[in-house]
Amino acid sequence: MKVAVVGATGLVGTRMIQVLEERHFPVDELIPVASERSVGKTVVFRGEPVTVVGVDEAISRRPALAIFSVGAAASRELAPRFAAAGCRVVDNSSCWRMDPDKKLVVPEINAEVLTADDWIIANPNCSTIQMLLPLAPLHKLFTVKRVVVSTYQSITGTGQKAVVQMAAEREGKEWGTYPAVYPYPIDGNILPHIDSFLDNGYTKEEMKMVNETHKILDPSIAVSATTVRVPVRGGHSESINLEFEKPFELDWIREILAATPGVVVQDDPARNIYPMPLYAEGRDEVFVGRIRRDFSLPNGLNFWCVADNLRKGAATNAVQIAEELLRRGFIG
Repeated sequence: MKVAVVGATGLVGTRMIQVLEERHFPVDELIPVASERSVGKTVVFRGEPVTVVGVDEAISRRPALAIFSVGAAASRELAPRFAAAGCRVVDNSSCWRMDPDKKLVVPEINAEVLTADDWIIANPNCSTIQMLLPLAPLHKLFTVKRVVVSTYQSITGTGQKAVVQMAAEREGKEWGTYPAVYPYPIDGNILPHIDSFLDNGYTKEEMKMVNETHKILDPSIAVSATTVRVPVRGGHSESINLEFEKPFELDWIREILAATPGVVVQDDPARNIYPMPLYAEGRDEVFVGRIRRDFSLPNGLNFWCVADNLRKGAATNAVQIAEELLRRGFIG
């Protein structure tokens, strides 16, 4: 089994390699792929250094699987090249998510949509994944009419340049004297701005949550999102308000979520137990707490959820898709 990780030296790419090792994915030969400036560097896999190669070299080795963590433009160019060489591609960019011919998959929710004809499979946006994992079982039982979500997203969602920017600010460097990926300082600040603004006043990140929810779960669900960048190094948090069609009891909600694969309920306010990004970092689960009724409408629910955006929000979900492809005999 030859497995390529495209974008192997980035924040998500390094997590992909780590998760492949942790989950004992049957990799006989790892092919780390990066841009020309990184060719010749090494990454560590199973305790051994592996040399980074370029795209042409990687394709010539005929991998069975390629997991992508590159930008949308690069994915648009490269993913079809790998697929044409007989390689299944799991792509983490926004490039293919809303393509009607490509599947958008959270394995715990909709793995059944995968078929032998799927050569490029899209990994959803990190903030969408962690919202839909607890949402899906609740929708199945109570039918979600409307979602209002506000996110508190870590700087690692932007990448290494954001980590460098915040480190410079915490060292006390003056604005304008260091490379900045955000239009304003992020340390000690909050930016209600993730990705570019659209003509409708929302950002691309906000509309991803709307459109991906419709594609993965149900196009009839009304979704309103506000996505916010916060000075946290690892882990996204979300405040989620739901309106159901059917009545519910809070005990039912807790029992359902506790039984949902990939979800951990941390909900004991009397003991100050609730999800926090500091403790979700490095974990693959989505943590849910602050579960309470919204008394402003008949069937309303509020909850708070947290997940490591580099793992379940990106790398782990991609590897889980690969595991599903393997289980169904589509790779191997």
